[in-house]
Amino acid sequence: MNEKLTVALAQLDMVVGDVGGNSARIVEYAERARDELQADLVVFSELSICGYPPEDLLFHSGLRRRVEEAIDKVRESTHGIAVLIGFPEYAEEDIFNACAVFRDGKMLAHYRKQVLPNYRVFDEERYFTAGKAAAVFTLNGIRVGLNICEDIWDSRPAAASRSAGAEVLIAINGSPYEVKSQQNREEVARERVVSTGMPIVYLNTVGGQDELVFDGGSFVMDSAGDVVFRAPAFEEGLHRVVLNAGASGVVPEPASVNALLPLEQSVYEALVTGTRSYVDKHGFPGVVLGLSGGIDSALILAVACDAIGADRVRALMMPFRYTSTMSQEDAAREAAAFGIQYDVIPIEPIYAAITHALADVFAGREEDVTEENIQARCRGLLLMAVSNKSGRMLLTTGNKSEMAVGYATLYGDMAGGFAPIKDCSKTLVYKLARYRNSINEVIPERVITRPPSAELRPNQRDSDSLPAYDVLDPILEAFIEKDLSVKEIMQRGFDREVVIRILEMVKRNEYKRRQAPPGIRISSRAFGRDWRYPITSKYTFPE
Repeated sequence: MNEKLTVALAQLDMVVGDVGGNSARIVEYAERARDELQADLVVFSELSICGYPPEDLLFHSGLRRRVEEAIDKVRESTHGIAVLIGFPEYAEEDIFNACAVFRDGKMLAHYRKQVLPNYRVFDEERYFTAGKAAAVFTLNGIRVGLNICEDIWDSRPAAASRSAGAEVLIAINGSPYEVKSQQNREEVARERVVSTGMPIVYLNTVGGQDELVFDGGSFVMDSAGDVVFRAPAFEEGLHRVVLNAGASGVVPEPASVNALLPLEQSVYEALVTGTRSYVDKHGFPGVVLGLSGGIDSALILAVACDAIGADRVRALMMPFRYTSTMSQEDAAREAAAFGIQYDVIPIEPIYAAITHALADVFAGREEDVTEENIQARCRGLLLMAVSNKSGRMLLTTGNKSEMAVGYATLYGDMAGGFAPIKDCSKTLVYKLARYRNSINEVIPERVITRPPSAELRPNQRDSDSLPAYDVLDPILEAFIEKDLSVKEIMQRGFDREVVIRILEMVKRNEYKRRQAPPGIRISSRAFGRDWRYPITSKYTFPE
């Protein structure tokens, strides 16, 4: 007899620490899955009860109590449907990254994550003890195995599920976005399908959590390795998939397969999602940013408006004697394109007061970068004042290229609460601007085409202080994301002196990055939780 199992995939944004809110959403979506989709089983993401990643909240006794109460609530409040949830399981001195399946008050299965990632942004070995056993349960005559996230990146847990009698594998995940992450996930899932002969149901979470963005993209892969369902990226949703069991095994019914996003679109959506989540989850009424007429602030204005709406975005243009007419015109055009609240506050009086106060201290010394930094700090002061008075969070506009080499001013343009393009190279910033303008033109063309400048001195260009970005960015990527040596980078066609100069700048400016606000991670290695270089170091860069 053929058996059929209807599964609802709840691709949701669960908030870290909001155990009560998360468990209420689980109950709500379980009822929707039962009533609207006629599902037999509803699946929620990794650590869905507490949100992912909870980090050191796991050590707090109050979290343990709330989690255990929430599990009881879900078990007792859901009826007529099986519910798969993820949660931290406390057992004497150990904590497990666990999941369980409940139906009508009874537990059908219980599983503990076996492979704990401990690289890049992951440090689960700090918190969790690895599980050791497979878990398989039967629903509607179909035997279902369970895995959690990193488990499928290792062949053993899936193989153990198969050996325990599983016919289909469900993997719940908290897999963060980075460039080409969806393609990588599906490639790994295909390897598991090939090695076990089982189809895979892969559920991912969605939304932003501090530096991380989760892009969803939940999918179902049949036993031939073909994706027969893929949920939209970066969107919450409740999705129905049907599994049929017959003589040839479990066969998922084809459903909607949303296309993989092109690179620039996926990065832009990650920036929008991360910014929206950070602002809204912190309860800010809106954001403020400095609009300079340059490419970085223009892109962040677009991201902010797309994330939270133009009515919640305010920008300041703060011109000085070196600010070009072009920059002032372009900033005004950008503000008008979105219809945001826009103020122009010249910094000349503030700058004059500060330099006058320092005149005796600076007597006999020529002007240098000090005066440039004063300009940036005047702007930072105004922006922080508006942020404090309005309650809006200040977005900083620095990119990864600048953060890498220290081309930014502490307590000036680095001041703020969140840095949306912190992990985007200058080269990528231009591509993202082009992508955003392909939707509708909100960034003036000459902002994209003219040479970039901080406009802190007459006729200044970024190229006065830095190599061209088409040289700088590949070198930074090779060092930061690939950990290549000077010699290995030179083999890619770069001059030795240029390479060493750039790497020394990266080393020298670690102290600045430690004081920078958090920003959205989109690469395989961002400045933040997966970058831990020492501030004090006499390391040199041999070949």
